[in-house]
Amino acid sequence: MLDIKKDFPFLVNNKDLLYLDTNATSIKPKAVLDKMNEYYTNYGVNIHRGVYEASYKATKEYDEAREKIAEFINASVNETVFFKNVTSALNFVALSLEKEISEGDEIITSELEHHSSFLPWQQLAKRKSAKIVFVPLTDDGKITLDNFKKVLSSKTKIVALTYVSNVLGYITPIEEIIKEIKGKNIISIIDAAQAIPHIKIDVKRLGCDFLGFSGHKMLGPTGVGVLYGRFDILKKFSPLEYGGDMNEAVTKDTLEIKEVPYCFEAGTPMIAEVIGLKEAVSYYEKIGFSKIEEHEKILKEYLFEKIKLVEGITIYNKASDFAVLAFNIDGVHPHDAATFFDEYKIALRAGHHCAQLVSQFFNANGGTLRASFYIYNSKEDIDRFIIAIKEIVKFFKRWN
Repeated sequence: MLDIKKDFPFLVNNKDLLYLDTNATSIKPKAVLDKMNEYYTNYGVNIHRGVYEASYKATKEYDEAREKIAEFINASVNETVFFKNVTSALNFVALSLEKEISEGDEIITSELEHHSSFLPWQQLAKRKSAKIVFVPLTDDGKITLDNFKKVLSSKTKIVALTYVSNVLGYITPIEEIIKEIKGKNIISIIDAAQAIPHIKIDVKRLGCDFLGFSGHKMLGPTGVGVLYGRFDILKKFSPLEYGGDMNEAVTKDTLEIKEVPYCFEAGTPMIAEVIGLKEAVSYYEKIGFSKIEEHEKILKEYLFEKIKLVEGITIYNKASDFAVLAFNIDGVHPHDAATFFDEYKIALRAGHHCAQLVSQFFNANGGTLRASFYIYNSKEDIDRFIIAIKEIVKFFKRWN
């Protein structure tokens, strides 16, 4: 198994804390923090503007970051657009596709979606009198290709789905779904925010039209998101924001915009964040996804082997593809339970996880608890979590 906890200053400086909220945001390795600090300390100036040495250095680092991040997902530089997060990226796509949607058209999505991957389409459908269609989930809350086929129709114009559920840890059969819609004039938009920390993504192999993710889910900084978009579609889009650095020439009456993707990135960008994300990509490449997958497989199997022996809890994702546990302590509101986990110095998530449709699907009206383990966690962390959950269940039984 990986032994990398020492690479993460937050974990080193908080030795008593058991961090199990990676699905909300991942911890950053020292290499990422050092790279961002290097920018701010040594060449922390604006890019694409100055002709002096520090600006040249910042510009070079930023442009190389785009190349590195594009290569990481097998995209081209002109297909890789930076936003402040994946929420902004997906909203950009929804607003840009508005003219493609007419009354009666259908947009396929699911009840597994993070609000960022659902609300832009819900609101687009309302504005255009289109229809949102949900892929029926299996009893345990999974998306299957067969169920997707049941809702695919001649009216389908957009398919917007999560690659990995942020609550349940299920992998959606995205590649098979995209193959099913090829040649049918349907746009595919994939929310890969929860997938990219676990799965080596190749957008060309997937064949998707758009795919978005956020840096802070994948060991990178907050405040930066990435949108992959097929160039032939992106070049038809108009900018949603206008200002500095997205234009080539301006007169009193005219505007000449830059080429894709730069025309979509008005104003001073997230320079340190993009450079930091490049370093996160390098960290992943240094470890290798084969080792990451092996580590996570061991954690998942160990977690679910141990948790099935715990009485007094309800588990919602027994078939999770990762070491992510969605559960509740029977008869206890998740926020109350989370407070007790905090007493044990265990940080996990309680509530709807920005995915209220999942809670509604399971009739968990108060939401759920979610413990998400990652590459800096260990079997020992799972043992500590199991001990705590047993003690918390005992306490609430006595209290009840």
